[in-house]
Parts: sequence; C-alpha cells; structure tokens
Amino acid sequence: MDASNPAAISLERLTKLYKGVRAVDDISFNLAAGTITGLLGGNGAGKTTTIAMIMGLVTPTSGTVRILGADMPRQRYRVLHRMNFESPYVDVPMRLTVRQNLSVFAQLYGVADIDARIGELAGDLDLVEMLDRPTGKLSAGQKTRVSLAKALLNRPEVLLLDEPTASLDPDTADWVRSRLEHYCRVSRATVLLASHNMSEVERLCVRVIIMKQGRIEDDDTPDRLLTRYGRATLEDVFLDVARGRAREAV
Repeated sequence: MDASNPAAISLERLTKLYKGVRAVDDISFNLAAGTITGLLGGNGAGKTTTIAMIMGLVTPTSGTVRILGADMPRQRYRVLHRMNFESPYVDVPMRLTVRQNLSVFAQLYGVADIDARIGELAGDLDLVEMLDRPTGKLSAGQKTRVSLAKALLNRPEVLLLDEPTASLDPDTADWVRSRLEHYCRVSRATVLLASHNMSEVERLCVRVIIMKQGRIEDDDTPDRLLTRYGRATLEDVFLDVARGRAREAV
C-alpha cells in the first residue's frame, strides 16, 4: 500500500471461530481510500461475519482490523461517526416516520444541522413526500431509499453495503446504484460491497475479493479475473470458484 494513500480498511490474518467452526479463516486485505471493492461468496462464505468485524460489532478470535487508522473494536469510538452501513435485511423502527427515523440516526452519528441534512437527502433521494409517513407503510423500494438516506446521513468516509439492491425491481436497483456511484464520486468514500448481483459488482467495483468457506479464494480486478478464468462474466467466474473449477493459466 502506498504510504501517501494509506489503507482505509486493513485486515491482517483475521480469523473468527464459532464453537470451533472457522467462519472467517486467516484473511488479509487492504482497501485504498476512495475505492469500491466487491466482496463475493456463497452463503456461509464468511462475508457477513467479515463485515461485522470491520464494523466492530464482532470481536475477532485473532488477527486485526484497522479502519481509518483505528483498531477495531477497541478504538471504534474514534471512527464510528465516519462510517456507515446499509442492508435491506436490517429494519429501522417501522412505527416511526421516515423523518423521525432519520433524526434518531442523525443524532447517534452526531450530524450537525439535522433538519437541513434530512432535507438535503430527501431531495436527492426522492423522499420529500414520504418524510412524515410511517416507515412500515412504505414499499420495498421506498424503504431501500430510506436505508440509503440513513447510510449517507453522516457523509461516511467508509461505507459497508450488504446486498443493497436485493429484492428490488431492475429500475429501482439501477436508481440505487446510480446514487451510490454519485456519492462515491463526489465524496471519495471507500466502499465494501457484498453482493450476489454480478452485474452490479462489474458496474461498481474496481476490485473483487471472492471468499469460500471463510477464506479468500481470489482477489483481483474484474477484467483480470475474467481473463484468468477464461470467462465472459463475473457470474461464470463466481460459479467456477464455488464449484472448484480450475482457472486458466495466467
């Protein structure tokens, strides 16, 4: 890693055991500031556990996680306000209105001028007309926009995304990807994207890390992975890795 551009996310020999099972098994990688990296793997590959350790929610069995220079979870108080997370599988309180939910999270992140920030995001993400509606009354696509607004409230420098467009129709999914691309372009945020949508990964990511059974099976740019495996799509590469097929000679 270039000393002039230190890693925003750094994992070194990271391992997590649950009752003797290695959910994450001795993985290491560094993500440069301002990059978007895809984290791929089938169910049980270790993606969610890895993200939880990066967020400081799960303590590693061994190894280290450093986020923006802080050791996680020991020093997470130093950087949590500079990070955020988005997943359609994590609900916000459904009885609260969209405005109330965003206000609560903005206070947790120490956002200055909360009303102005909510108004700005509502305009950017087409939420103005639903700000005072109960979140539980929204459609899946509308809830995704609210989750995205929550994730961007504090203008995070590190953004962790877990299947951000799961279960969305193609038009809404494309809308979400466009907003993410715009945010990353203007903010230079570092993004780790866990996804099963290969076209999404090809569109957004400059680097792809593929996990299997808790370990990193491959790590490269999308183009180099396609060349090395002799495949036309990342979906085919993913299937080759999942099924243990040999890659082409480099």
